[in-house]
Order: sequence, then C-alpha cells, then structure tokens
Amino acid sequence: MTRLVLLPGWGVDARIWRPLAPLWPAGVTVTTPDWPGYGGRPALASPGDIKALARDVADELPRDAVWVGWSLGGLLAAALLGLESTTLAPPRGLILMGTGPGFCHPEGVTQEELAVFRRAFDRDPAATLTHFRRWMLRGEASPRDAYRRLLDLLDEGPSPDAATLAAGLQWLAGLDNGHCLAEPPCPVRYLSGTHDPLLPERRRHGADRRIDGAGHCPMLSRPDTLVTHLVGLARECLDSRIAANPEGHA
Repeated sequence: MTRLVLLPGWGVDARIWRPLAPLWPAGVTVTTPDWPGYGGRPALASPGDIKALARDVADELPRDAVWVGWSLGGLLAAALLGLESTTLAPPRGLILMGTGPGFCHPEGVTQEELAVFRRAFDRDPAATLTHFRRWMLRGEASPRDAYRRLLDLLDEGPSPDAATLAAGLQWLAGLDNGHCLAEPPCPVRYLSGTHDPLLPERRRHGADRRIDGAGHCPMLSRPDTLVTHLVGLARECLDSRIAANPEGHA
C-alpha cells in the first residue's frame, strides 16, 4: 500500500487536488488536508509560527506516508522536516512539486518582485490573490481553460484567511530549506512542469521528473500524467528507504 498526503500551496485550498481523485490506481490511498486558515479550517493564532503549524498538522502528516508538497506546501513540508523537538516524525518520502529549497531565485521570481507583490497584497488582498491565480497558470497549454477549472473547483467556497495569506508571503520570501534538503531525513524527489513560470530554468531542468507541456498547475492541465509521476516518485522513495534499511522498512 502506498499512502500519499497532498499539501496545497499559497492561495488555494485542498480542492485543487480534486481532478486527481478518479485517477489513482489500486493500492494507493490519498489524503488532502488543508493548511490552517484554508478551506474553512481555523487559522492559527500566530499564522507565521512554524512550530505552531507543526503542532496543528501533526496528526495529518503521518510518518508512514509520502508527503507531496506543491509550491508553498512543499516549502512548508520541508521546513517541518527540519524542525527539532517537534511531534512530527520524518515521512517515508517527500515529493517537492513546483518548488525547490526556497521560492525566490535570481533567475526566477526575485525578492524584489515578491516585495512588490506583497505591497500590492497589503493594499488589496482579494485583487492580488486573483492576480496570482492567473499568474501561476501562465505556463499551462491553455491558461484560460485552466483558470476556468480552478474557478469551478473553488466556486462558492470559503476564502483563505487574510492573515494566513500574509504569513504565507512572508514564508515565500524567507524560508530557505537548503540545509535540511542537503541531508534530508527521508528520500526527497523533485517534480516540475516543463513550463512552470514560478521556477527558474535550472530547477525545472534539474527535477527528477518533468511533465511536458505543463506549468505550475499540472493538476489542472495534465492530471493523468501528474498521477503517474506522483505514484512513480512515491514508489522510488519507498524503494530507497527499503534499500537503505531492509530490516527496518517493510
């Protein structure tokens, strides 16, 4: 049995994963928790407190699963791995989708560009969120169709908590998981769309697997291919753990 936990990114809740639901093969179980402040889930009293986040989500991030973190969800998952004295134990693997050790990069989204975006968010959170959702879809083969699918998924649902969104932008600006990912406590794999507009070229080309013709949101544009790659990468993680410790991992 392969168990996956899918973690969404900034500005969207777990409904983003719904296109994948009918596509999982037998032997794969999937959960899609929301982060605090999304999907109607109560926000943290201090949304920017990473240790409080770890305590809040500990029961939904089990050690017998492979975690799949998309975009900010990947940054947060890797950051949680690097915490000491936490209730979270390392999972059986981590798949980082559409992200790397950090978000900002001189050849991708720069710190200066993100700072401009954060100022726009401070002035008008709702309009800035809408802009971001359109922006992240630029790399899909049909951005307009992908945006319609996104709106259909999120239609009439609860909006993300504004303070949580602001904390997420702070994490995008400041989280650096380079040290943790250099010596990770579990197998780590990278997955990218070939046209992801939020990743620098070297991160797209350096991914373990790439989805041709997809951008930052392959769950909207290439869900079947995304499922195939996620299952394959998860099994690579599980096989890697078994090879490293054949007696300790069934």
